[in-house]
Amino acid sequence: MTFSCGVGLPFSWSVFDLCRQASPERKIVIFDAYPAENLLVSSLPDSDQRRWHHLLEPVDLQLGQVLSESGRTPSHVYFPTTTIVSILHVLQDGSSTEVAMVGCEGVVGISSFLGGVTTPSRSVVRSAGQGFRLPAGLIQEEFERHATVKQLMLKYTQALMCQMLQNAVCNRHHSVDQHICRCLLESLDRLGGNELVMTHELIAQMLGVRRSGVTEAALKLQAAGLIRYHSGHITVLDRRGLEHRSCECHAVVKGEYARLLPDLRAASDSFSPRDSALVPDLRLVRS
Repeated sequence: MTFSCGVGLPFSWSVFDLCRQASPERKIVIFDAYPAENLLVSSLPDSDQRRWHHLLEPVDLQLGQVLSESGRTPSHVYFPTTTIVSILHVLQDGSSTEVAMVGCEGVVGISSFLGGVTTPSRSVVRSAGQGFRLPAGLIQEEFERHATVKQLMLKYTQALMCQMLQNAVCNRHHSVDQHICRCLLESLDRLGGNELVMTHELIAQMLGVRRSGVTEAALKLQAAGLIRYHSGHITVLDRRGLEHRSCECHAVVKGEYARLLPDLRAASDSFSPRDSALVPDLRLVRS
């Protein structure tokens, strides 16, 4: 199940510097965004999408931005569109390992509607982009009042739990180069294309392994003609080769998302924002 969010769609968010007549101290950021770019949102019934259209706030998410912190009550839940967020489990000594990633297929902040309020995890943007957010209190109200929202969010939570459990098994039983193949494939699923911005240090932090191990594995993948790496930029040259070299974990998680959330594929295949009455032009200018 590949979440081809935004790829091939006739729109994008654009960031412009100051207009000539504006003050040089100010920047104008133009968001040209659609909530239905998030496939979880677009899987909601029409009535829920219409209601949410007036509630969702577009946000620009920067690399390294912390969306929620371990042990603290999150203020918002986030629905990524063109960004990827890492869910990191944090230990007492400050070290952390990625237990899941969320892109255009999901939502960041499930504790806000499940009732747990806080978690021992930290949510950090690891691929800059855009998304939408709702106040934590509001998503809890939606979850409690609307059965369609509740059912979809619970199914997504089960799929996310599968990803977390599979990652735990993968980290214990599979090699570093298999981990990296899985990580690259999961990222491509959420961003589309074949270009990724990921340093060896970032990958090591995500996987909870030494940087030297990541460098050695990446060199093997490059020698095999599967990727090209230069200054933090990874170009995937042979996706099928990555899939063959990866462990079964990537396919298992994809299969579970497809089983639990079949509407995500339909939303990805059929979404056409310019033609949809559900998603009128959202153009928000902020300074």
